[in-house]
Amino acid sequence: MAETSSPNILEMRGITKTFPGVKALSDVNLTVRRGEIHAICGENGAGKSTLMKVLSGVYPHGTYDGEIVLDDTPAEFGSINDSEAKGIVIIHQELALVPFLSIAENIFLGNEQLGSNGLIDWHRTNDEAAKLLARVGLRERPTTPIQALGVGKQQLVEIAKALSKEVRLLILDEPTAALNDTDSEHLLGLLRTLQDEGVTSIMISHKLGEIADIADRVTIIRDGRTIETLDVDLSTQDSVSLQDRIIRGMVGRDLEHRFPERESHPGEEVLRVEDWTVYHPTQPGRVVVDRANLTVRAGEVVGIAGLMGAGRTELAMSLFGRSYGREISGRAFVHGKEVSVKDVPDAIDAGIAYVSEDRKRYGLNLIEDIRRNISAAGLGRISRNGWVNAQEELKVAEEYRAAMNIRAPHVLMEVGKLSGGNQQKVVLSKWLHTQPEVLILDEPTRGIDVGAKFEIYTIINRLVADGKAVLVISSELPELLGICDRIYTLAFGRITGEVDVASATQEGLMALMTQETAQEVRA
Repeated sequence: MAETSSPNILEMRGITKTFPGVKALSDVNLTVRRGEIHAICGENGAGKSTLMKVLSGVYPHGTYDGEIVLDDTPAEFGSINDSEAKGIVIIHQELALVPFLSIAENIFLGNEQLGSNGLIDWHRTNDEAAKLLARVGLRERPTTPIQALGVGKQQLVEIAKALSKEVRLLILDEPTAALNDTDSEHLLGLLRTLQDEGVTSIMISHKLGEIADIADRVTIIRDGRTIETLDVDLSTQDSVSLQDRIIRGMVGRDLEHRFPERESHPGEEVLRVEDWTVYHPTQPGRVVVDRANLTVRAGEVVGIAGLMGAGRTELAMSLFGRSYGREISGRAFVHGKEVSVKDVPDAIDAGIAYVSEDRKRYGLNLIEDIRRNISAAGLGRISRNGWVNAQEELKVAEEYRAAMNIRAPHVLMEVGKLSGGNQQKVVLSKWLHTQPEVLILDEPTRGIDVGAKFEIYTIINRLVADGKAVLVISSELPELLGICDRIYTLAFGRITGEVDVASATQEGLMALMTQETAQEVRA
């Protein structure tokens, strides 16, 4: 590549992209300086990922209007291969790794290391992969299957794969959305190291604190249009005011209160769990939930706080029809009556609903429409003699589309084409259609933007105002403090404390989340 005096490695000028009936991008402009980490922010559906797909050739030249300039030279990419040949590599939010292949095989898939005989040189493949793994700080052997790695390590494999292609401009779409704090810090540290090595990065993220910490500049997109680009100078501008300005640009208004106000008036006890114990499904003798006791009342939001591996999801899934675990013991009561929850239909009949943390894997059929997804868990309510009433199904779906403000032109739209926030509303609608007494929400706002989060919080408030009992699991302590009445802390499978939000602090919750023995008294 010829040397250039321009400070910019990339310019996207007047990019407009239209799908049937929808203008996804309208005259978007983006300038990225050489060697910087450039963040792109916007609500779900704002056009961020679409813009990056235009840049990377997923949407080839000719399918959009506008111009891409790379190193002062117009670029026309007909495919991903074309953009990768110029050093542009995109890592999508949905990782594109083959689980049954090894790390080395994934790194060089499509770029195989061939010997003089035209066959794959496995010694060279594994040796080169080991060097790349060392660069990204991953200690696994190159022959390790991808399926043996956690999501954080898989992200590092994706970056190693990008480095194998001599990446100059690395695009990451929500790289830390599914990572814990430790993995997130490691990945962001790696981006800084790559920056020192001359790699330019574009990062799409909803985590505003993360952006304030790592980005050099931020471009805000709203409704398919460029709003503004901000310089991030932490020496003169504190991260809180920066986050407020980003939020204002994203949603077009100030969010003085990120959590809608609610008056709490808890009623009678709805859910009570006593001595709930769960063993790991494949590791005999390993206890993942140890004699847990908790209650949730009507009109109350109760949170569960815990570090990764504390047993939060395991507790929720085992309560919801024993969807997780083995040798489950303990008792569950709904409105004072002991209930049997031996399977998911039992749980639904008992008035318990569970919104999974992984909506795409467990919550939705992405190739089916909104109507069918909403009706899926409560078909008995719209059926007679084993036949679904199609008109009633359509009516119910339209009612939830309106009530939940699902942004779609009609309920026959494929769910996979919706933004993350709207997908989450469809999942909520599906379980609300079962008329539950207790709604368990596992990471209800993961991977969605601040505007959509506010809408989800508003829906939660509406549910408890109608007398529902809501149990919320979240990795974000500010979120639990902002929406809950009480919070249970979980550590090593044990409930270690119960705290009224009025007296709770992040520091106090973290102390309870890291202790190994339960509190004898209420904190």
